[in-house]
Amino acid sequence: MSGAVEIRARVLPNGEGLPLPDYQSAGAAGLDLLAALAPGERLLLAPGARALVPTGLALALPPTHEAQVRPRSGLALKFGVTVLNAPGTIDSDYRGEVGVLLVNLGEQAFVVSRGDRVAQLVVAPVSRARLIPAASLEATPRGEDGYGSTGTRAQEQAKTQDLAREGRDG
Repeated sequence: MSGAVEIRARVLPNGEGLPLPDYQSAGAAGLDLLAALAPGERLLLAPGARALVPTGLALALPPTHEAQVRPRSGLALKFGVTVLNAPGTIDSDYRGEVGVLLVNLGEQAFVVSRGDRVAQLVVAPVSRARLIPAASLEATPRGEDGYGSTGTRAQEQAKTQDLAREGRDG
């Protein structure tokens, strides 16, 4: 793959014998991370429970990149199992084992076994920011409205106009 970011991956003792994470299709954005449990070990994730699943890998990312641990859509849809801190960020200066913090939001217990694909790893460039103190900020149509506020005024205005056209009160 031309233009690919090269990342050194150290396989830890618990990851020996498992394949390195790989893309499952030509257009896949994420490498599949595998559970590096001991052979024969199974992790039972009860409904509502969370657990840190080892991957048996340590990475050396370039200083210009991060890696994001993201849920697998199939696990989320079929079982309600997802990554709790999605996306989890692996910084370029971290050299410890990559772990996947899974949570079971489903209604049934979920079993993780060695080699199961438990999450995706998406490598992305990082922009460094420098915050500049400011006494004021430029005005925008949204202004200081908070979470969930985008589009609500327009929706309310459209609803009011529709009711007015129909001759009804809101």
